[in-house]
Amino acid sequence: MRYRRLGYFVAVAEELSFTRAAQRLHMAQPPLSQQIAALEKDLGAVLFDRSRRAVRLTAAGAALLPEARRLLADYEETARMVRRVAEGAVGRLAVGFVPSAIHGALAPLLRAYGAAHPDVQLVLTERPPDALLRSVHDGRLDVAVLYLPLREPDLAQRRISSEDLVLALPVGHPAAERETVSLADVAGEPFVLPEQHDVPGLHSAVSALFADAGVAPRVAQRGVWLVQTVLGLVAAGVGLAIVPSSVAAPGHRGVVVRPVREAAHPVEVAAVWRPDDPSAALARLLDLLPGGVTPAPTA
Repeated sequence: MRYRRLGYFVAVAEELSFTRAAQRLHMAQPPLSQQIAALEKDLGAVLFDRSRRAVRLTAAGAALLPEARRLLADYEETARMVRRVAEGAVGRLAVGFVPSAIHGALAPLLRAYGAAHPDVQLVLTERPPDALLRSVHDGRLDVAVLYLPLREPDLAQRRISSEDLVLALPVGHPAAERETVSLADVAGEPFVLPEQHDVPGLHSAVSALFADAGVAPRVAQRGVWLVQTVLGLVAAGVGLAIVPSSVAAPGHRGVVVRPVREAAHPVEVAAVWRPDDPSAALARLLDLLPGGVTPAPTA
């Protein structure tokens, strides 16, 4: 109310007429006069000289006018900033992801979000999937991007993309000459397997692929969670590996990738977040996901 009275005061001070100020403010003159009188009472000073035919500012009114304009401008700027935060146009968004996700749909998603919301600070963190979920639960991350499947009934999730699993072989391996490779053809070969986390994720998808092919892999190295490290071990001749196609797409020195005939089910990448998170910046990110338009939280 006091800010509104300052607005009334500025209108009268600029018009030097209660009638014209009331017309400008789209209100009747008596309520305007009452609001100015209430402001004078609050301040303990007379702001207008009404003793003459024309309205004039008193010394107190002249001193108040620039301060009133400044206070109203500050108020409008603050209100604009609050609205932008409520709309998700400014603020901070903490995004965590498994490192291999950046090679797929995550990179264009972040690029699109940054272009649409340049004033939102993106805080990016790469971690193993178990650590990502802990950070989402405790609020250190707004959203995490990782591989499905995922057993987290308290978290919301939405698929970002799906990609095939492919076979990574060292350059010169006989199977590298084929267009596609069956796991049965390399069943006796050593394999480098991804680390098994509490989150089923990629390890579960790779294990399901071997199970569907009826192959029990001979493990040369297990517990490697960085897929780029897996490819490095493949290049070193430690063993073959099953990896997501997006990771293999950029190419890796000494490694050849081939489609797997048994890979009927793609591995899925999903965004995971707390459903009660009020962040408007998060809502705007979710809008960019496939099938997603998320209502903005009420400020």
